Amino acid sequence: MLVWILIIAIVILAVLVVIMYVRTSNIMFRLDNMIDRAIDNTFSESSFDEKRLSKLEAKMYRYLSAGSTSFRQVNQERDRIKTFIADISHQTKTPIANILLYAQLLKEAPGLDEGTGQIVSQIETQTEKLNFLIVSLVKTSRLENGIIAVAPKQNRVGELLRQLDHEYASVAGQKGVIFQVDVSSDPVACFDFKWTSEALANIVDNAIKYTPTGGSVTISVREYEMFVCVDVTDSGIGMTEEETAKIFTRFYRSPRVYEEKGVGIGLYLAREIVSKEGGYIKLSSELSKGSVFSVFLPKSSKK
Repeated sequence: MLVWILIIAIVILAVLVVIMYVRTSNIMFRLDNMIDRAIDNTFSESSFDEKRLSKLEAKMYRYLSAGSTSFRQVNQERDRIKTFIADISHQTKTPIANILLYAQLLKEAPGLDEGTGQIVSQIETQTEKLNFLIVSLVKTSRLENGIIAVAPKQNRVGELLRQLDHEYASVAGQKGVIFQVDVSSDPVACFDFKWTSEALANIVDNAIKYTPTGGSVTISVREYEMFVCVDVTDSGIGMTEEETAKIFTRFYRSPRVYEEKGVGIGLYLAREIVSKEGGYIKLSSELSKGSVFSVFLPKSSKK
């Protein structure tokens, strides 16, 4: 009799184990499906069935539902920002173009006295600054909010440097700054050609702007195992240690260069671009002796 009771107990235990195994497998299968749908951004509240959900499934469901809602809200907010930025860009284009046109017409008007002519020139200069600021802010906002994205691929660094040479040799020459681009080395790196050109152009433009007549700006390349480094070296005004810590922040401008053109967003944008490509920028500078901006571009994609 005792043997039969033991056998029955073992059978019942085995059945319970099988039931628990099946139930656990079903729960794990449903949780796995929930997570897969969340990864694919197809998770929907309609999949909720309270009758068959365990406590663990219910918690997972609430967590994924909250995540799915947040994801939709982020996308909606991004769409609103995209529309807002597009509106700003569109709505400001025509008024600024009109102000510039009217300023030019006033300058060409006969009988304009010297004082009025200076005022008109100031209007024209300030309007150009405003236009540059709006364009830069729109570009930065689009990049920050993922509305436009960098698309890194394998490119020749030498081609990038030759383009900079073509664009800035005459600008440097007009200011009396010696401009040299060393393209003896032409390694391959992974970067978005258009955006990286803009990032380096911002750095080179600053180097020329803040280097006095008779000074020099040199662009060279160094190759490492994982990165290709583009150095922009100038013999300009340089920076203090305190300034080098702030130079990449948005709208920062040294008190020593307030009279120069600019709004303090070029270097911020350059760092954002290079960072999104998986690279980084290093800066070394000494007051009154010049600066070296080192742009490190990855040799392979970060993805």
